Parts: sequence; C-alpha cells; structure tokens
Amino acid sequence: MCGIVGAIAGRDIVPILIEGLKRLEYRGYDSAGIAVNDGTLKRIRSTGRVAELERMAQTAKVGGPLGIAHTRWATHGVPSEKNAHPHVSGGISVVHNGIIENHEAMRERLRAAGYVFVSDTDTEVIAHLVHHNLKSSKDLFEAVQRSLHELVGAYAIAVIDETEPDCLIVARMGAPLLLGLGDGENFAASDASALVQVTQRIIYLEEGDCAELRRDQIRIVDAGGRAAIRPEQRSQLTAEAVELGPYKHYMQKEIFEQPMAVANTLEMVTNASAISPQLFGAGADKIFNKINGLVILACGTSYHAAMVARYWVESIAGLPCAVEIASEYRYREPYNDPDALVVTISQSGETADTLAALQYAKARGHRYSLSICNVPESALVRASDLRFLTRAGPEIGVASTKAFTTQLAALVLLTMALAKQRGRLDAARERELLAALRHLPAALTHVLQVEPAIAEWAQRFAQKEHMLFLGRGIHYPIAMEGALKLKEITYIHAEAYAAGELKHGPLALVDRNMPVVAVAPKDALLEKLKSNLQEVKARGGELYVLADQDTKIDSGDGVHVIHLADHAGLLSPILHTVPLQLLAYHTALHRGTDVDKPRNLAKSVTVE
Repeated sequence: MCGIVGAIAGRDIVPILIEGLKRLEYRGYDSAGIAVNDGTLKRIRSTGRVAELERMAQTAKVGGPLGIAHTRWATHGVPSEKNAHPHVSGGISVVHNGIIENHEAMRERLRAAGYVFVSDTDTEVIAHLVHHNLKSSKDLFEAVQRSLHELVGAYAIAVIDETEPDCLIVARMGAPLLLGLGDGENFAASDASALVQVTQRIIYLEEGDCAELRRDQIRIVDAGGRAAIRPEQRSQLTAEAVELGPYKHYMQKEIFEQPMAVANTLEMVTNASAISPQLFGAGADKIFNKINGLVILACGTSYHAAMVARYWVESIAGLPCAVEIASEYRYREPYNDPDALVVTISQSGETADTLAALQYAKARGHRYSLSICNVPESALVRASDLRFLTRAGPEIGVASTKAFTTQLAALVLLTMALAKQRGRLDAARERELLAALRHLPAALTHVLQVEPAIAEWAQRFAQKEHMLFLGRGIHYPIAMEGALKLKEITYIHAEAYAAGELKHGPLALVDRNMPVVAVAPKDALLEKLKSNLQEVKARGGELYVLADQDTKIDSGDGVHVIHLADHAGLLSPILHTVPLQLLAYHTALHRGTDVDKPRNLAKSVTVE
C-alpha cells in the first residue's frame, strides 16, 4: 500500500520522481505529492492520480536535485489534499508507508510542545517529531534515528530538510524500502519497479535500518544504531517487464502472460525425470522428513490457492493440512503442533498480516517454515527456513491473476515432493504428473482461446448487481476466486458457495435475475454438481457453466455452456481459473470501471 520514491542527484530529479510514482501507482492512487529542495522547500499535492500531479509540477515549474514523492492509499484520513503526502513541519518534509500505532499519544505530546496539526494522518506525527528532535540533534540523520525509537508500528519513510540540501534520510520497519545506486546520484523506493529507468543496482534495507543518502555515498545503520553493510544486488527487473505493450490493461496483459509465467515457475522440472525436495531450498529433505502436517497462512487470492492445496496435500501426500486466514490466525490461540510445517503464501512477500502470522506461529513454537512468494528479496522469504519463488514477474494489476496460477503450480510441486518423501508417489505416477506439468503452459494457452465466448457472457453480466458462483470439492476455492475477481474490479456483489450448500440457504436467492456461474470439470463430483444445477434451473435461475469437453452438459433454455478441454485431472483447478479471470475483466470493461486500479483497493497490502 502506498508508494515512495526519493532521489538526490546533480540534475533535476522531478521527472525521475514522477516516473517512479507512475510505476508505483498500483500501490495506491487516492492522492499523490512531491516535495523538492532546491535551496527552499517546495511541495505540490493533489487528490487522484499521478498524471494530475505531473501537470501541476510542470505548470509550477518545480525542479531541483533533491526530493521525495508519494502515492497514497488512505488509512488515516479521507483522500484529500490536506491528508496527501508529503507532510511538513517547518523545513522538514516526510513521506510514509505503514501505520504508526501510537500516533494519538504522540499527537497529544507534540501539541503540548506547541505543534499544530493540519491533517488527519498518522504521518504528520513523524514530521513534527523529527522537527522537534532536530532541535537537540547534530543533524537530520541523528534526528530521524531518535524519532524512530519513539514510534510504534510499521513504517517506510523518506525525509528531507530544507537546511540540509545535500542529504536524504530513509528508514524501514515492517514495510518495504530499498536503495538504488547511481553514478553521482542515489535513490530510494518502496519497489524496484520505480527505479528501473535509472538503475538496476539495488540495496535492500533490513528491518530497523536507517540510511543517509548523499550524491556520492550511502551510510546505513541498523536498529541499534550500529554501522551496517547491506549487499548490493543487481535487479533482474527491466523497463519492458512493467510496460503495457499491446494490451489495454495490466490485468489483461497478466492474464495472457500466464502460460509463460507458469513455464518459468516450472522451469526447474521441465526436463527433470524426478521431483526433488531441493526445489524448496537446502535442507528441505531433512525438514520434510520431520514434519507431520502443514499449516498454510495466507490472505485474499493466496488464501484461495491455499484452500486448493489442502485437497492436494491431504489426498496425495497423506498429510493433515490446516488453512488459515492470516489476519485471523494471529489473533486466536489455535491448536499448536510444533512439527507442522508453516507455509506462507504471498505475491509480494510483504503482506503485513501474513508476516505477522508467521512470526506468531514461530513464537508459539513452530519449528519449520516455507515461503511461496514472487519476490526473492522480500521480508517473508528472508524470514522463512525454506522458500519457493514463483517467477511470475511483476504483477501490476491490483486483481491478482498470474500470481495465483503460479502459486498453484508451486503448490503442486510441494505436494509431489511431500508425497514422494512419504512413499506415496510411485515412479509411474511421478512421471505422469511431471508430463502434465510440462504440458500445462500449452493447456493454459488453449484455455485462453475461450475469451470471445466469455466476452459474450460479460455483456449480460454487466447489467447485473448480484451473482452466485458454484463449485464442488477442489473447485470450490476456484469458484471463490472467481467471485473475488468479479467483486474487485466490477463492483458486482458476488458470492461463492460449495454447490452442495445451495439447499441450505443460498437457493433462496436464485431467480431469473441472479446469474449462477458453475465450475464443472469431469471429476468424481460431476454428477453431484449436475443435481445442484438442476436445483437452480428448477427455480428459474440462469446457469453459466464452465465445463470440460466430455461432461455431457449442453447449452439450452436457461443454460449457457463453454467447453474448455478434456479433464486435466490434478491440474484442473489451474485451467478453470482462467475463464473466471477473463469473465471479471470483460465485465469490468462493459461497466466502465478502472480495471487495474479498482476503488478502495491497492496492491501489496503492507498495513494491518
């Protein structure tokens, strides 16, 4: 949530800041702002999108060699100019991601010291606190460090001072922040994508780090104030990877990138004749031998991937598997088995609830952890014993697509590795599953060909305000993911149910105005599902069915069917996901909503 960019250079850095904000806008787009020090502090803020901020900066001819910028997803205070970052106190200007939990107490203390607050945000506390501490500090770096010790919560901040035009101070705790290294210039951002146009040399800050950036040097101290050296890395991200190319929206681009994203994720087994625990890190074989179950922690779309994995793990690997919503798990006292492997799933690896849930699990005595993540340098990966990188590439659209299918691909590999370790995967079945995985990218490409038929459905759905999604067994979580996608980008109220639950309540909602979407693979539950569909039809409901080729479900009065392919067995949930993504996308197009930046939402949820 929210995006930060900072720069110090021997040139005008405003174009760099604006371009960085454009690339970070998917993280928050309620308001945006920029502060530049060219000998005096100049600040511009606007509600809405970065494009408006860019016009304002050009009109005002704002420029300078030092500056910070921010795009906001509102937590404290409504989206407005007064609540937009940067916030100022005297000559101090601050941008902030995260939440300061003790902001109310700090606000009262600072008011008593004579400070006047003009916003509703927790961030303004930081600006006044740094200004207050600067009075008794030797420089801005020391004042920021002192201020950090007084703050409780999560933050990534960037600070500049009108009286120190040659330094930029940044710090992080519980929210991502990295440094970009240039030639006679240096940068900071909350995501490497913001800096691809200026550098690929990156330093990832650790928890509690505070850094001073000057044009020709960087100084880092850890949470204890001790000098710290963090390794320089070369980002593999390219400008082309975060460009739209021929697509209208990032969501559309990312839906169609799924065959390649899955192929990249499975690259290590493409030519393999056997599955190995080493896919999940050194020592995975020893850990897999010791565990007696799994606890999977995740949020949102990643939670749906976890629910699919539960079916795989229990039926194939023969291990008990609990799936927990991370934000709920951390606030209850679940039954604790220290020998259960804690698996966390996150696209960004910075999801606050998932990180906190992992910490909570460790505090309760869990010995082993595995992260499935798309970002190799993320906090979640660093906090886990084992890891698997999904290699989906950057996902910009707020509604997750390729991150979900690559997570499922990773979870298939995990299931196979666990099953093999436990003697439940014989050589013939292993070869069969590996062959299916090698074919998966081609199968995904084939499924994408249903887009024209899905687009026709979307025209009808765009007029509706309520929808039901049905699935049975392992495809019930896929129905849940389909409903979530529709909610996220079309604002249509959509709910998913295990189809057998229709008669226990939801059937009361069914009439000719309530479209019902059903996921209908040819599996062991198909005949049960057909009975559920008859229940809908008997009440005058309109059915839209995504079926395998050989299900013998045909279109007719009140029944619309799109046939995908022959049943894909274990991998069927991955294929049936794609039409539901396309359905949400095309329905959103007809409704005219902002596909990539849906209202009230943002990518990378780094606040609780």
